[in-house]
Amino acid sequence: MAEISAAVVMELRRRTGLGMMECKKALQEAAGAIEKAEELLRIKSGARANKAADRVAAEGINGGFVSSDQKRAALVEVNCETDFVARNEDFIAFARELARVVVEKRPADKDALMALPFEGGTVESARQALVQKIGENVSVRRFAYRETPARLVQYLHGGGRIGVTVELEGDEATGKDIALHVAASVAGTRAMCISKDQVPSALIDKERDIYKAQAAESGKPADIVAKMVEGRVARYLAEVTLLGQPFVKNPDETVEKYLKGKNARVLSFDLMVVGEGIEKRKDDFAAEVAAMAKS
Repeated sequence: MAEISAAVVMELRRRTGLGMMECKKALQEAAGAIEKAEELLRIKSGARANKAADRVAAEGINGGFVSSDQKRAALVEVNCETDFVARNEDFIAFARELARVVVEKRPADKDALMALPFEGGTVESARQALVQKIGENVSVRRFAYRETPARLVQYLHGGGRIGVTVELEGDEATGKDIALHVAASVAGTRAMCISKDQVPSALIDKERDIYKAQAAESGKPADIVAKMVEGRVARYLAEVTLLGQPFVKNPDETVEKYLKGKNARVLSFDLMVVGEGIEKRKDDFAAEVAAMAKS
């Protein structure tokens, strides 16, 4: 039997939102192959792909900036240790100013950003000075920069915990509505792309295979199973594409229908959630690990 590490079990748990014991058993059945184990769990439990039980987050803020002509925009995630510091005026000003610097200087990556001139020194020296001033570790985690001949609209939610930039052909109000929709999707199923023709065929094939396995267990005739599978695929494509999702301000119409009514078209979007993917220990984590070790 393959050796199953706690780290692999935790990753499978993050992807599926299922219990650690369940994840460990699936990994054992799949000889340690995490992708295969994920498929097994989805077939048996109906778990969604990459749908965590919750989305863990560290503290911090997304700084945002859009140029006056709405052709360039940036989001910059800056992390800290506590929610208290995330509301600190100096911390917020630092994050916002970094977004402006990204738009003006267009650094190639985070290292280039940290080396840029900033407030008489560099971004890195300013970060270190902020750490000394507020007494908490501060880190610049990532940024997203966009430039377009069309229009860029930005929306920051929850004091900047969620940041969205939308590139579109259309007016600013429409762009704000779409950015609001993308931000709201964090609580549900996020769009991975704009339209269904952008969803990788390999991913669709994988989903179809999983639905076939799930439907086969129903014992229904083959023609009924085929219809069930294609119906599930269609629903999946609607869920993971921006145009196919119910519009947050009017769930009776899709985002695609809303955009047609506004004579607008979305070209791209960026979504950044503060601290996403930075694991925080849960209260029951130790108990779960202990239970797994005993099995």
